[in-house]
Amino acid sequence: MSLNKNSLFSNIKYDFPAGLVVYLVALPLCLGVALASTGRSDLLFSGIIAGMIGGIVVGSLSGSSLGVAGPAAGLVVIVLNALDTLGSFEAFLLAVVIAGILQVIAGLMKAGIIGYYFPSSVIKGMLAAIGITLILKEIPHAFGYDADFMGDEAFDQKDGQNTFTELFNSVKYSSIGAIIISAVSLGLLILFDRPFMKKIQLFRFVPGALFVVVIGILLNVAFAGIFPAWTLSGDHLVQLPVATNASEFFGFFKTPDFSAFTKVEVYTVGLTLAIVASLETLLSVEATDKLDPFKRSTPTNRELIAQGIGNITSGLIGGLPITQVIVRSSANIDSGGRTKLGTITHGTILLLSAVFIPRFLNFIPLASLAAILLMVGYKLSKFSLYQGMFRLGKEQFIPFIVTIIAILSTDLLKGIAVGMVVAIYFILRKNSKHSYHYVKEEHRDGEVITLILSEEVTFLNKGSISATLDHLPDGATVIIDGSKSLNIDYDVLEIIQEFQKHSAPLRNITVETKGIDTVETVGGH
Repeated sequence: MSLNKNSLFSNIKYDFPAGLVVYLVALPLCLGVALASTGRSDLLFSGIIAGMIGGIVVGSLSGSSLGVAGPAAGLVVIVLNALDTLGSFEAFLLAVVIAGILQVIAGLMKAGIIGYYFPSSVIKGMLAAIGITLILKEIPHAFGYDADFMGDEAFDQKDGQNTFTELFNSVKYSSIGAIIISAVSLGLLILFDRPFMKKIQLFRFVPGALFVVVIGILLNVAFAGIFPAWTLSGDHLVQLPVATNASEFFGFFKTPDFSAFTKVEVYTVGLTLAIVASLETLLSVEATDKLDPFKRSTPTNRELIAQGIGNITSGLIGGLPITQVIVRSSANIDSGGRTKLGTITHGTILLLSAVFIPRFLNFIPLASLAAILLMVGYKLSKFSLYQGMFRLGKEQFIPFIVTIIAILSTDLLKGIAVGMVVAIYFILRKNSKHSYHYVKEEHRDGEVITLILSEEVTFLNKGSISATLDHLPDGATVIIDGSKSLNIDYDVLEIIQEFQKHSAPLRNITVETKGIDTVETVGGH
């Protein structure tokens, strides 16, 4: 597989269909996150605005070829609490602008380097967990139970339910019409994913997801005429705000309340949004790069700047805060996207459809869109991923599994934090074993023990070296050789010096050092 780099439009035959699929995935997610974040149906369009900006503005400025930005479920609780604290949506929009400014500053200060320090086991655990979460969360929508918003990632829901009780409720309150539509949709998606279907020229350019949506609409129309009780309506369909004229459409856009500049709470919310949105973005960037079939690397500092400009723009015109999101990015990759044109295409279609065909979009059953997301979830959490991680050994597999369990039982950021703690434990454990080489030799004058320090000896090696010195036999002759070390942290030098001056003489241990600098010990005796 080769990549044509001649121009932005060189890969349009791949990027346009991928952008269309991402649009179909993003539309219900933008609306769902908006409703969950604000609790107000009159602010649903704020999610669409964020999706447009994430696609067009962030997509154009970002260095990520396949990453897709938009409103994120991970910010829902923060937005809800912020609206309650600030008292108005317009004051909140100012906080979004401030968050964007802080992200731009962070990018200029090279803070994007943080993104390179997430262990691979945790990132792959995050991908698998998001895949399982998508499956568990979309099954209720596939059954026609749409009490929770599409795109929710948290275990505990704001309606008092959780992921598992929602599954039980979906069986209890299922809809035959939704089940038929989702089953047919899944069947079509599986068919379109077969190699022989991809050889048909039409289906290379028109994605299966589009057929699924059209068939879903036609089935629901047929139900209305044949089996009215099976017909899906209201909350079971996409609910995009519809403007009757241009004035009403532009009324969907709002501007920040700049008089709120004097409120300390605005800056607190802005800082919180900037930190959380940046972390989610950097995590998604790392995950997207791992999924990229061309193995390209996204410049993280440029990504923070692009996200910052996106949030500034979104806040100025009435949109929700933006992050890069793995579900939409994964859909882009799975659909064959190759360059950022796919991302820009999805944002452009969001804008055009909201302007010209909002009434048609409101015929789309959520069951059809749930089937698309179920396929995305399956591809993120394939059994082969678990097999591959298991073969890498417990140092990779345990953090991977812990990350999955933690995300499924809490939410994305808390789960990542738990996975990071476990991964760091294994890193420290492994690091402590390789800080030096221990050699014991019998000489004419007795036993000589040589500790040959590694090239890089950091504070992370402090515990293992200290423990080794404490367990040296009394009366031994010890050579601590740092001549091959390129760097030895002050913490380690201090331990060696303290041992040589104080502990060793008390135990009749003779210490000789090579390449070990003398340091000033602060607070020593």
